Amino acid sequence: MANGGIIGANNTPSSSKVTTFTSSGTLTTTSATTEAEYLVIGGGGGGGSTVGGGGGAGGYKTGTMALSASTNYSVTVGAGGAQDASGSDSVFHTVTSTGGGRGGGFQTAGTAGGSGGGVGGRNSEANGSGGGAGTSGQGNDGGDRGGGGANALCGGGGGGGADAVGGDSRATDGSNYKEGGHGGAGVASSITGSSVTRAGGGGGGGDISASGGNAGSGGGGAGNGGAGTANTGGGGGGAGNSVAGGAGGSGVVIIKENRGGDLVASGMWSMKEVYTHRTSGVWT
Repeated sequence: MANGGIIGANNTPSSSKVTTFTSSGTLTTTSATTEAEYLVIGGGGGGGSTVGGGGGAGGYKTGTMALSASTNYSVTVGAGGAQDASGSDSVFHTVTSTGGGRGGGFQTAGTAGGSGGGVGGRNSEANGSGGGAGTSGQGNDGGDRGGGGANALCGGGGGGGADAVGGDSRATDGSNYKEGGHGGAGVASSITGSSVTRAGGGGGGGDISASGGNAGSGGGGAGNGGAGTANTGGGGGGAGNSVAGGAGGSGVVIIKENRGGDLVASGMWSMKEVYTHRTSGVWT
């Protein structure tokens, strides 16, 4: 005689569920969710035009928050900025990560953001200044004029990254700071189960065919027009003399739901009960 699909004891479901949002949407929590770990990264800033500074990485926030079971939560994934444009904010529940600041264009300072954009080339800033400010708790400042004096030949500063400030413009010949500054490094996270580095700054553009700055680890674009990597919040590389600035990479929102209670399914379970728990996300 059929037993109605009774199955044996000690089925052990996963105690967490990870959802990655690469575009805006809605998180519906499971019926057993009590809290969640989150990683929210804003869109990266675009590189500046005409010997531009590197774009700053999108703001980087991670932590744990209480969530209610079987509840819908809106998710916004910020877009990366085009050339001369800052990135857009990413939002989950009560957490907002600011978009990265745009890199400065020709003779223009970098813009503040999650991480700040690097200063633009041939700027009138004093040596050691001009990079955009990063937001406290989210990122770092963009790179400054490295030297040479106001309005002299000068590459763009690197965009700030989540882990490090953007580099200042560089002088490989000892006098003309034509090379772009390096992008600031991003931060590694293992929220998905694998270590991934995100939110690197873009490299600054070089002046008079000089080399651009290196891309910041974590999705930043290389100087002289490299684009930030999608869904890392990496900043775009600053423009060179004859190439456009790179766009910033879009942001990302990753939620790891933690489910409370005793999750060992001891005892006997009917097929209907198994179906209900699977479709509700209690068992995975």
